[in-house]
Amino acid sequence: MAISRKKKEQLVASYVDNLKNSDAIIITDYRGLTVPEIQELRGKIREAEGSYAVVKNTLAKRALEEAGLPAIDELLVGPVGIGFCAHNVPGVAKAITEFAKKNDALEVKGGLMDGKAIDEAAVKSLASLPSLDVLRAQILGLINAPATQLTGVIAGSVRQIINVVNAYAEKDADGANAEA
Repeated sequence: MAISRKKKEQLVASYVDNLKNSDAIIITDYRGLTVPEIQELRGKIREAEGSYAVVKNTLAKRALEEAGLPAIDELLVGPVGIGFCAHNVPGVAKAITEFAKKNDALEVKGGLMDGKAIDEAAVKSLASLPSLDVLRAQILGLINAPATQLTGVIAGSVRQIINVVNAYAEKDADGANAEA
């Protein structure tokens, strides 16, 4: 079924908006997936703060051009779906690659990140990175560790001083008791 020119313009505008708001995009070949499977994939990507759209290649090329991004014509061949990664690029990459492992019909082709084309191996590398929340927790742990260690050292030193003072106090008390 043909799409009207007005609908095509709306789709391109929507894709341009998604491209401009994305830190990266992941291109997939969805040939062989059923509609419920695509909906399941969309749900997993949505959980990772992304979105997924089945696109016409000509409209995707036009949207990339309008967004000022490089052409990736070699990836836009056959039935194409695009995963838009708003902020959590590793999370979206992980959702797509894990879904592709379970569903042989989904093939990761590559994508764009920081205005540069990336291949399937790069997408898989992104998927192996920890999520944004885990990275934040690790950074906070690294920042907090020296402060915790310093507190332990200071507390240990204070304890040692108190123990020495107590030992002298007990020694003086024992000496005073002996004289009496």
